[in-house]
Amino acid sequence: MKPQHWFRWLVVQGTPRLVLKTYARRGDPVAQLMSSPEAVHDPIPLLESLRASGRLVLSPVGWASADHEIVRTILRDTSFGVAAAEGFVPTPLRPMLDRLELPPNPVQPPSMLVIDPPDHTRMRKPVASAFTPRAIRRLRDRVESVTSELLDALPPRGAADLVSDFAAQVPIAIISEMLGFPDSDRKHFLAWGDAVSPMLDIGISWPTTRAASKAIVEMDRYLDAHIARLRREPGEDILSGLVASGDLDDRELKASATLLMGAGFETTVNLISNGVVQLVNHREQLHRLRDDPELWPNAIEEVLRFDSPVQNTGRIAGHDTELAGVRIRKGNTVVLSLAGANRDPDVFTDPHRFDVTRANAKEHLTFSSGIHVCLGASLARMEGTHALRALFERFPDLVLAGIPRRRPLFTLHGYSRLPVLLGQRAAQTSAV
Repeated sequence: MKPQHWFRWLVVQGTPRLVLKTYARRGDPVAQLMSSPEAVHDPIPLLESLRASGRLVLSPVGWASADHEIVRTILRDTSFGVAAAEGFVPTPLRPMLDRLELPPNPVQPPSMLVIDPPDHTRMRKPVASAFTPRAIRRLRDRVESVTSELLDALPPRGAADLVSDFAAQVPIAIISEMLGFPDSDRKHFLAWGDAVSPMLDIGISWPTTRAASKAIVEMDRYLDAHIARLRREPGEDILSGLVASGDLDDRELKASATLLMGAGFETTVNLISNGVVQLVNHREQLHRLRDDPELWPNAIEEVLRFDSPVQNTGRIAGHDTELAGVRIRKGNTVVLSLAGANRDPDVFTDPHRFDVTRANAKEHLTFSSGIHVCLGASLARMEGTHALRALFERFPDLVLAGIPRRRPLFTLHGYSRLPVLLGQRAAQTSAV
């Protein structure tokens, strides 16, 4: 990597990394949630420590909240802008970073994830049509066939890693088809996604940044060739439509493609793997689902609430404002704990209990809220519902075969490895 890339890491990630680790050692719950091993393996005690400190807490690393009402209010308030890693960089240094930008990727402008209106509105509108309820219904048959093929390939009574063999394969197959990518290239997307996903965190290491930057450059080259091919031979996929419309320039096209690759994959792979673990660890809930399969959609909402695949997000105040009796100044950053909001006892009765019949499970904020609500939320729900139901109907005796390994990430929350023993294969039934 060039020296300027190391300088960029030092400013954007290295300095915040030092600050976060320093305050985490001093016991600051916000810094711990963003940098400590406990936040990866068991964030709940840290979330409750933050909640006990107040509804809106001023930490040495910024404001933070785990309060459902406050988190939802800020997410829906367009006066709060989105916060990327660069938001933590001192203002005088930002022009220098603009000259050291990486190729288009999910965590830097012009990605929809980190831009505000009017650019956000302009870029989101042409993509949103691919995620309407009607469009999702059309994908259902394909999700069912992909799931069935993957389950057929698992060894009966054998051992499997349900992340690499199943949970990752369902969403990557669907989003690849939606973007017009050949099946043979899926392995590249999995590797690139694994390398780039840590960039959603603040304070990542230099080796991690270097690997992510390398993956971003490789994705950029791939997308240049893919977009050129779609101009010559357009298909029925989302990206072909965006290319043909001319609404986005090439940099915006590639930023949208990389974001859709990540968003169409990350939430669902973590939802499926988290769901497996929670249902295996709460057998009485699995029995309820077997007795009443109509509960499966609600069970997915409870997995999303109880073990949120996305833990945190951030916003920057666009002007001075007051919330919960606290004055927030223009330019202040607020860390929003989605996982904490999803365990708020003022909204969810007995919030630390996993209950697939919970009446208001869908009030979780895992998919954010407001103008930045996740485009692929309906797709993730549909994929997760079908994949988990079909898995447990096909392998009703499935058990863990070791300790699942969490991904070492703070924003995304899931497993890198999920060893299981599948048990007896049941006769195939039709799932949702």
